[in-house]
Amino acid sequence: VKETLSEMNPIDIAELFGEIPPERVATLFRLLPKELVSETFVEMDSDLQEKLILGFSDNELRALVGELYVDDTVDIIEEMPANVVKRIINSADPSMRSDINQILKYPKDSAGSIMTTEFERIRRVGTDSETIYTCYVTTKDKKLLGVVTVKEMLLCEQDRQVNDLMEENVIFAYTDEDREETANRLRDYGLMALPVVDREQRLVGIVTYDDALDVITEENEEDFSKMAGVMPTETPYIKTSVFKLWKARIPWLLLLMISATFTGAIISGFEDKLAGCAVLIGFIPMLMDTGGNSGSQASVSVIRAISLGDITIKDLLRVLVKEVCVGLMCGAALAICNLGKMFLVDRLIMGNGNVEFQVMLTVCLTLSLTVVIAKMVGATLPLLAKAIGLDPAVMAAPLISTLVDAISLLIYFGLASLLVLPYFS
Repeated sequence: VKETLSEMNPIDIAELFGEIPPERVATLFRLLPKELVSETFVEMDSDLQEKLILGFSDNELRALVGELYVDDTVDIIEEMPANVVKRIINSADPSMRSDINQILKYPKDSAGSIMTTEFERIRRVGTDSETIYTCYVTTKDKKLLGVVTVKEMLLCEQDRQVNDLMEENVIFAYTDEDREETANRLRDYGLMALPVVDREQRLVGIVTYDDALDVITEENEEDFSKMAGVMPTETPYIKTSVFKLWKARIPWLLLLMISATFTGAIISGFEDKLAGCAVLIGFIPMLMDTGGNSGSQASVSVIRAISLGDITIKDLLRVLVKEVCVGLMCGAALAICNLGKMFLVDRLIMGNGNVEFQVMLTVCLTLSLTVVIAKMVGATLPLLAKAIGLDPAVMAAPLISTLVDAISLLIYFGLASLLVLPYFS
């Protein structure tokens, strides 16, 4: 078993440990070669990590913590209860404990919270550093001067100085900067690592590409949850209790239920007029669903563009023009198809004689206008939310659908009052 485990990838080992009874994991974990211990532990589920830590002796835990990178240790600590955190901190050497406390003091969503402090002096600490490919040049008081790669230093002439090789225009992040912006910057510039400095330009750590990938994944999952009308949670679905799922979903459902009162009030306000032309009622669900879907399409596209840094509030006018054009084209296509459907299906096949030309015209015009307005609303709200410091994902499908529903009904009943109701009265 030991020989088999030694030939496996740490990620595969962690996945294997997650599929066997927890009481057997400790025995197998102790069979791992030293070079696989820390990498495997980092990839394991937090519940399993906690069980192992509680079963470790002080010497075993001290040996494990000594092999972990500081940023990985911080990630583990943030998932653990207080008694386990205390054991981890006590097992770290004074230098590592200081680094852990330094990272923990930064806000959870900042660049400082995901950086590693292990980046100095290749020859002395290279084997313990998370990355040695990129090297940073600093002054004696640690102010960042430039960056140089190991490849450049290895292949250059021996009499060249670091000062001649380094790139002075360094892309960096501040410790209090939002971690999503930091991850996006690292991705956009195609960097292996991004230096993190304080407000006095002193180098305090680096963010590596694997940490950036984790951040982007977490942020995307959070955005998807918000766009679906669910409060984000870091716990995997299968391990989330029914009560937590209820608590995550009920606020949005209550908000949307209350906001739907407006659409109900609009329908009630036209109730008397609708009684004279009941055929109009049958097309309300189709109009509301189409409007909601159109708004959601636009909002998802815009939210993604915002998260990638492609657009800002300055691009609002360009975005609106683009979405209006798309809306006009979509609205025209849907209106033409719907006109054919109403004539062939509703009037001829189903024999509904009340589907007169005036009704068809009203429904098709409403459909076209609703799609255009829905595209505009779906594109505008996320940009406005970002501009005032809110999460654009909050202005996604649920809220946009509710707003578009109300607008589509007002358009529908307004056109019906002009084109249909006088004809039937």
